[in-house]
Amino acid sequence: MDPRDFGLTDTQRDIRATAAAFVDSEIVPHVREWDRAERVDPGIVPRLARLGFLGLMIPEEYGGVDTDMLGYTLVTEELGRGDSSVRGIVSVSLGLVTKTIAAHGTDAQKAEWIPRLVRGEALGCFALTEPGTGSDAASVTTRARRDGGDWILDGTKMFITNGTLASVALTFARTGDDGLTAFLVPTSAPGFTATEIHGKLGLRGQATAELTLDGVRVPDSARLGEAGRGLGIALGALSRGRISVAAGAVGLAQAALDAAVRYSTEREQFGRPVASFQLVQELLADAAVDTRAARLLTRQAALTADAGATPKEYATEASVAKYHASETAVRVSNNCLQVFGGYGFIDEYPVGKYLRDARVLTLYEGTSQVQKLLIGRHLTGVDAMA
Repeated sequence: MDPRDFGLTDTQRDIRATAAAFVDSEIVPHVREWDRAERVDPGIVPRLARLGFLGLMIPEEYGGVDTDMLGYTLVTEELGRGDSSVRGIVSVSLGLVTKTIAAHGTDAQKAEWIPRLVRGEALGCFALTEPGTGSDAASVTTRARRDGGDWILDGTKMFITNGTLASVALTFARTGDDGLTAFLVPTSAPGFTATEIHGKLGLRGQATAELTLDGVRVPDSARLGEAGRGLGIALGALSRGRISVAAGAVGLAQAALDAAVRYSTEREQFGRPVASFQLVQELLADAAVDTRAARLLTRQAALTADAGATPKEYATEASVAKYHASETAVRVSNNCLQVFGGYGFIDEYPVGKYLRDARVLTLYEGTSQVQKLLIGRHLTGVDAMA
């Protein structure tokens, strides 16, 4: 039995198999082309939607798919195995935006946005990070001020996934002394500008943008949740999101391992396959064990969420999974590149892209250092970031 199927129900195995088949037929053949062009084919979005991958865990009344967090991570792991840029589309639009609207939105907000997001007719982006504010989400400087029944937003957001593709930006802004407030900002609003960022080390196919909000006016009906409660909404979304990032990291590590095992049995040195050398087998064995351990930690976090824990209650499990899986993806892809030797350094082979894509996993949605501090705070009760 495939060890990735261990402990899964028949339904969950079917979900994983469907995602794996989609990845192998619709993503893997195009990855190098998308990476070189710095652009994923936007036609992948409706194909993701048709399989329900943009509606996982969303109520069926809005067109969603009835599954659990574990089922969601099975899909994001497979998408990560195919291309982290595609996985990012789903993790952000569904995981950070659609799920947050489902959790905190009014009936009108849900009716306006969720069906379109689930059908792939619209994408969402999560506008939290700023040029001077990354891990310290509470220090957001974008501001929203009242103007009659409206809000006017001014500020800049940075490194925003889906930024140039999104129809709605879940935007966090400071509202006076109330703290942060969340807003659903249509990207078509006057004063809203998205500028794509090129020249990235990895995730080249992913649409990453700088957003500028210059006097963007939205009605109070665009406010998501209560004024001043935006930080809690953001942190809850990030706890969910970290499980998705962890799953994607596991998929990337598995892809690198699969490629290295395959290459090691085909490539010959000194008259025999390099797989026959002990130190090559050591690299592969370490990669296999690390990947399995990361998968188990990720599934533990997902199962904790499925057991009824709130995002705040499973935040530590999410941090453990995200920290371990992202660092594993870097270590595994680096070791697998070593198996390829010089050929791993050119993009005719996939392993170099895995290493480039893996590196950012230790940075976004909370750096590895932030995850350690969150885990340490849970263990000791002392907040080292205070």
